[in-house]
Amino acid sequence: MRVAIAGAAGKMGGRLVHLVKESGDLQVMGGIERCGHPALGRDLGEVVGLGILGAPLLDDLTALVAKIEVLLEFTTSEASLEHLRVMAEHHKPMVLGTTGFSKAQLEEVRGLARHLPLFMAPNMSLGINVMYKLIADAARILGEAFDVEIIEAHHRYKVDAPSGTAVRMAEIISQAFGRDIEKVGVYGRKGIVGQRKADEIGIMSLRAGDMTGDHTVIFGGIGERLEIIHRGQSRDSLGLGALRAARWIVQQPPGFYDMQDLLGLK
Repeated sequence: MRVAIAGAAGKMGGRLVHLVKESGDLQVMGGIERCGHPALGRDLGEVVGLGILGAPLLDDLTALVAKIEVLLEFTTSEASLEHLRVMAEHHKPMVLGTTGFSKAQLEEVRGLARHLPLFMAPNMSLGINVMYKLIADAARILGEAFDVEIIEAHHRYKVDAPSGTAVRMAEIISQAFGRDIEKVGVYGRKGIVGQRKADEIGIMSLRAGDMTGDHTVIFGGIGERLEIIHRGQSRDSLGLGALRAARWIVQQPPGFYDMQDLLGLK
């Protein structure tokens, strides 16, 4: 299966190039980077330390779209939307792992999904997506007598906070409780904030060093607490999940899909 990778010269994109080459059933046809990137025009394999692959690094997806069956995207919200419009115009599948979209951008993303098979997940890790199911079940079983706090920790270079994964966790738990996360979400605390409200869902972000990504959901009751933790050890968990998604999404009709669909957890 022929793929292109957006953000191919970055940390996540570079790992995807390696994983695609190691896969045996996928072939990278080229990469996309921002205009002005110093590596534009070079062979992508050389850029990521793999030698010549015969895959160029370009700044224009339209030059590659006819040659590929699916696009893998881990970039910025603006670049992802631009690429999504191109893929929708050509009705070709896309695996989208970008986070940090605004509400208006997400509305456009869902609208464009009518024209292509779109796989979108804020975290492609299989373990994280199993955790989504576990925290939903825990919230329903434990009930509102338990307070919920979410802590996420990432490397110093991450630009958005909280992580898309933590945002999704907060949404899942608020839905299980029948709450509106826009009303009950608390993003950090400082000063005399008063006693914790019973319906609050706290989301805290840590940024330090080179942490790949840790997520902890705490269900705090009286006399006990339950913690569900996922620790990311390398970007390969995200990359391997994205490749699994690519193999699956090319078989689907146009629509909006996520990892819960792929794993049969809905």
